[in-house]
Amino acid sequence: MNTHTVEKIGGTSMLDYRAIRDNIFLRGGDSDNLYGRVFVVSAYGGITNRLLEHKKSGRPGVYALFSGSQQDSAWREEFETLREEMHALNAELFGDAADTKRANAFIDERLYSAEACLHNLAKLCDHGHFSLEAHLDTVREMLASLGEAHSAWNTAQLLQRDGVNARFVDLTAWRSEEHLPLDDRIREAMAEIDVSTTMPIVTGYAHSDDGLMASFDRGYSEMTFSRLAVITGASEAVVHKEFHLSSADPKIVGEDNVVPIGRTNYDVADQLANLGMEAIHPKAAKGLRQSGIPLRVKNTFEPEHTGTLITSEYVSSKPCVEIIAGRRGVYALEVFDQEMAGQVGRHDQEILSIIRRYKAGIVSKDMNANTITHYLACNLKTVKRIRREIEALFPSAELDQQRVAIVSAIGSDMQIPGILARTVTALADDTVSVLAMHQSRRQVDMQFVVSESDYERAVVALHRKLVEPIDHGRAICLAS
Repeated sequence: MNTHTVEKIGGTSMLDYRAIRDNIFLRGGDSDNLYGRVFVVSAYGGITNRLLEHKKSGRPGVYALFSGSQQDSAWREEFETLREEMHALNAELFGDAADTKRANAFIDERLYSAEACLHNLAKLCDHGHFSLEAHLDTVREMLASLGEAHSAWNTAQLLQRDGVNARFVDLTAWRSEEHLPLDDRIREAMAEIDVSTTMPIVTGYAHSDDGLMASFDRGYSEMTFSRLAVITGASEAVVHKEFHLSSADPKIVGEDNVVPIGRTNYDVADQLANLGMEAIHPKAAKGLRQSGIPLRVKNTFEPEHTGTLITSEYVSSKPCVEIIAGRRGVYALEVFDQEMAGQVGRHDQEILSIIRRYKAGIVSKDMNANTITHYLACNLKTVKRIRREIEALFPSAELDQQRVAIVSAIGSDMQIPGILARTVTALADDTVSVLAMHQSRRQVDMQFVVSESDYERAVVALHRKLVEPIDHGRAICLAS
């Protein structure tokens, strides 16, 4: 039975090499216990934003400028800024001039090659027989691969310098002519590696014949991490982040009022992912869950803490509210149509088809006889495009949109009599108006739609009422 772990390090943590070296790779100086671990690394914080587009603000990176700009100079200037940032990171990480030069040479070979590909593709698509749109998925994959190749190669070199038998494992298929399924690419890369004596440093991006980003977009590294754990039969999957998985955002409710969760299950992890607070992408979690592999979320900067263990079977010893989480900047898109009554299914299917076409994330949804409201995680430009298509398809419909926030109380078992009433009362006592609410039969979360201006007040009110009065010496739990 395998005893190794597969561990993933997030981009923000990757920026602090000394911390991840001492706290994660070297385990606080425990030199007798370094191996038996496979590491999947993300690109350095901010680099993928520069390569693609900013994940939160939408500021265009190289990909967005290349795909949407008519001016060749725009994406080239961004490429040069990207190169300068990568070189600056190399200088900071390596210090030594010779080592920095080697690091720059490695990433420059890929940067110049990628830049030449974009230039040649743009020229080719100037001809009427070739469509740029047909190649954009491949362009996005190629650009994304640069960030993880950069961080993984650097990390392997730095660890070797620090006395660790680390090995760079490149899943990006750079210059490879083989188009393999993801699982086959992982098996091929890991086939000759003895993890008991070698520490593999694996790129978070992995090239596959059907393209990871088409299904997972920016969650591609989590899918690589998950499949690597499943294929190699890991005893545990570990995610290292710059924070604990806690009962709420400490920046909102105060660091003294939150506690790390300790234990929860994959249902809770899925609810968090739906709110954009991913412990792991839901599709990546599916493989771990089906294979019976537990997931541990640890704080990079508190290595002595055991973190949060996520398993399939865990249920709190008493009905609990474990986490108060939420999401701002959600658009409520309401479609009212008198003709919907009696045939709501047709409207529902057509509206969903439009939303999927624009790749808008659906956080929640409610409907009645003549109204369907989707709560969308996307920018205003996308909402307007979706709205125009719905109006054209259903000319008799009345549409309304509003920017709102969603606040959710989440737990592995929340079958507590009267909890919905108590929660609504907690919000009302703090003068938070509830615009809509949802509670599913599965009893793992309750969602409240509130005005965006009420978001922080709602989080504080629910955490104070449902979490803070409880004894934190054990699981966070709410007595009925």
